[in-house]
Amino acid sequence: MRTSNYGIKDIILNRWSPRAMSGENIPDDEMMALFEAAGWAPSSYNGQPWRFVYAKRDSGSWNGFFSLMSEFNQSWTKNAAVLVIVVSKKTFDRNSKPSRTHAFDSGAAWENLALEASGRGLVAHAMEGFDYERAAKIINLPSEHEIHCMVAVGKPGKKDDLPEKLREKEEMSGRRPLEEIVIEGKFR
Repeated sequence: MRTSNYGIKDIILNRWSPRAMSGENIPDDEMMALFEAAGWAPSSYNGQPWRFVYAKRDSGSWNGFFSLMSEFNQSWTKNAAVLVIVVSKKTFDRNSKPSRTHAFDSGAAWENLALEASGRGLVAHAMEGFDYERAAKIINLPSEHEIHCMVAVGKPGKKDDLPEKLREKEEMSGRRPLEEIVIEGKFR
């Protein structure tokens, strides 16, 4: 069980990225609620640069998305209900100038999606082990956009249904102590 030294909220403390998923579908309105939660993230100039391109397990897009992943990621995402490619627009809509924080802002949106999923008892696991160039072609990515990650979303499954190598990793991990990540003033 995770613990907090400073009493942070359970929704944050208990969010984690399991891999075991049941293979069951997620209703559209529940999936759209995850995307809506993502949309409420903060962003520079309220630019909302994030974009989420998804494929449901039973759709014609699923095989294309699934084929993008490494064999390792395919071994556990095969039971996901939805695969999502997280993208951001590198320029502002308001003036077409480059946005230095487009990836940062989109990371905040992904976190909202992950927290909403966790709060609903769903799995949301982000990964980088896929072919970014092929993904760009498959989703017809406009040049002013950038792909950041892929997310597998699903209903929780059984740890025993995972490949043997992954079963031992299927538990909540700890975090670095604050002394390693928080710096006052300047790096020492």
